[in-house]
Amino acid sequence: MEKQEKNCRPDNLYYCGIVLPLAGILFLALLRLLKIPLNHILLPCIFHKLTGLYCPGCGGTRAVYWLLKGNVAYSLHYHSIVLYGAVLYVWYMLSNTVQYVSRGRITIGMKYRPVYGKIAVVLLVVNTIWKNGNLLLFHKGL
Repeated sequence: MEKQEKNCRPDNLYYCGIVLPLAGILFLALLRLLKIPLNHILLPCIFHKLTGLYCPGCGGTRAVYWLLKGNVAYSLHYHSIVLYGAVLYVWYMLSNTVQYVSRGRITIGMKYRPVYGKIAVVLLVVNTIWKNGNLLLFHKGL
């Protein structure tokens, strides 16, 4: 039990928040250097191919693309959870960086709360119903 608690320390999450985006940037830089288009390595959505409906994750990649381009409205259109996750990530990293740099004198570091996950599930459900409702009722796809 003690090993599991040690692995779930906030420090580990903070360091992952630093390393994972850097790894993503390195990966994208490598693709650009090798002139491999990103859409050539992404897998198609099997759920959409089989059913014609959108899965809860459909639109996520396009939402990330538009968010990185600075178009928040398009990002929200394709998938609201991407912006939600980005806001949580930025707040978590900024608040914990301030706490880390101040050596704990300023204790504003964001902590995980179960409500964050519940909000994410609600966003997934609403997004899936919205996209599939538009597809089935109005024949408007992504």
